[in-house]
Amino acid sequence: MYDFPKFTLSGDVALITGAARGLGRAIALALANAGADIALGLRERNSAADLVKEIEALGRRALPLEMNVAHRNQIFRAVDEAIEYFGKLDILVNNAGVAPENPAESVREEDFDLTLAVNLKGTFFASQAAGRAMIAQKSGRIINMSSQAGFVALPTESVYCMTKAGVAHLTKCLAIEWGKYNITVNAVAPTFIRTPGTESALANPEFRADTIERIAALHRIGEPMDVAGAVIFLASRAAALITGHTILIDGGWTAR
Repeated sequence: MYDFPKFTLSGDVALITGAARGLGRAIALALANAGADIALGLRERNSAADLVKEIEALGRRALPLEMNVAHRNQIFRAVDEAIEYFGKLDILVNNAGVAPENPAESVREEDFDLTLAVNLKGTFFASQAAGRAMIAQKSGRIINMSSQAGFVALPTESVYCMTKAGVAHLTKCLAIEWGKYNITVNAVAPTFIRTPGTESALANPEFRADTIERIAALHRIGEPMDVAGAVIFLASRAAALITGHTILIDGGWTAR
């Protein structure tokens, strides 16, 4: 008998940070569609009632959690709540992120600190909290949200670019440390995706045209489910031998 690749996540429990909208929302729905029960990491616990209903309509359980990843205590409390409610944690998706824009010479210290607190510190400590549980159960999948900005320079986004490059390298470090516990750690690195966070930038015709031109191979703006598909793959048994890797979902931007 062949041991065919399995893409289903039936019986798994997944926690997604920054789950209220955009990529986080799409990833939560895609994971539920693939069979996983979902813990939703939210800045405000009651901010995604409609998403909870959508997940339940797919036949899965959903647990909203207060989880501002800039605060370590909230991270650990949310992970503990998820495990207490579901009995385990199989998948962590570190999606929460911020990107204040400013020319490098004008970056404010408070924006610098916030970007590092959410994008780097939050990713690390959410991974640590989930990783401890996964180590105990001898299995787990962690998928981090990097960005093409971690691989190419984007004007006015030096701090964001720096943090996303850091996420890609952290992914390698955690993969090497935790592989012996049957934990894989990977990342996805999207290009500009059509979300509420990019809506204002993409509404600028000149910026939109330049972005589509730079997405050299496919010449289109990405959709949230374009990213969710890669997350499903990395969370599934089909990706069991992939770890420490960052998948660029950039339509060919970095291939030029």
